[in-house]
Amino acid sequence: QVQLHESGGGLVQAGGSLKLSCVASGRAFSDYAMGWFRQAPGTDREFVAGISRSGGSTDYADSVKGRFAISRDDAKNMVFLQMNSLKPEDTANYYCAADRVISSTVIPAIHAAYGYWGQGTHVTVSS
Repeated sequence: QVQLHESGGGLVQAGGSLKLSCVASGRAFSDYAMGWFRQAPGTDREFVAGISRSGGSTDYADSVKGRFAISRDDAKNMVFLQMNSLKPEDTANYYCAADRVISSTVIPAIHAAYGYWGQGTHVTVSS
């Protein structure tokens, strides 16, 4: 099992940057593909970014490509989401998620694939 805890959310002006962090407790963090999802009020939880077990593969939603970057540090059991050029439509609760996978390259992009979730951190982007 793994427990996840996000941090780094806050209020930022449009065009600004934030870096979200997620720390995982438990062993074998490197066995997990990691993802970031977000959910705004009245909307479904949507995939933002994912990174494979190996860290060698990443995937992004079209809406954040070129602006967001996901990374992981297995020595610290952490995954990060660097968010640049933020827009008001990026306002949401952001969730870190983990999926134990066999493949070192797969990146699940659907909510149902992830078995472990953090509590979320809120990001507000003002216009």
